[in-house]
Amino acid sequence: MMIIVMKRTLAMLIFSGSILGSMVILAGCKNDDPSVLKIFVRSASNELLEGAQVVIVGDPASNPPTNTYVDTLVTNASGYAEFNMDTYFNAAGEDNGTGYFDVIAKDNTKSGAGYVRCRVHLTTVETIFLMN
Repeated sequence: MMIIVMKRTLAMLIFSGSILGSMVILAGCKNDDPSVLKIFVRSASNELLEGAQVVIVGDPASNPPTNTYVDTLVTNASGYAEFNMDTYFNAAGEDNGTGYFDVIAKDNTKSGAGYVRCRVHLTTVETIFLMN
C-alpha cells in the first residue's frame, strides 16, 4: 500500500513539474522578429528602378487609426526601399499592432502611389508602378 502511495506522489510531482516547466518556457517566448515594410518600385515596362524616392505616410483616418508617421528612402540596386517599422510600432505601443500607410514613389518625372497595411513583427511587401 505504501509503495502505491509513493508512486502516485512521484507521478504527481513529475506531472506538476512538467506543467510548471512548460509555463515558464511559454512565458519566456517573445516575438523579436523585425517589422519591415519593403517597397519595390517598377517602371511601366516592369523594370525594377534603382534610385527612386519612396515616401511612406501614416494614415490617421484608417481603422484602427495610424499614428502620424513619415519616412523617406531611396531604392537600392535591387529596386526596393526597406523601411524598418520597429520605430513606428515601438512609439505606437503594444495595443497598436497594425499601421496603414500611403506610399508615394518618384523617379525623375514619373510617379506612382499605393496604400499598404503593415503589421508588427512581419515583413510586408508592396510594389509601386511608375506610369509614363
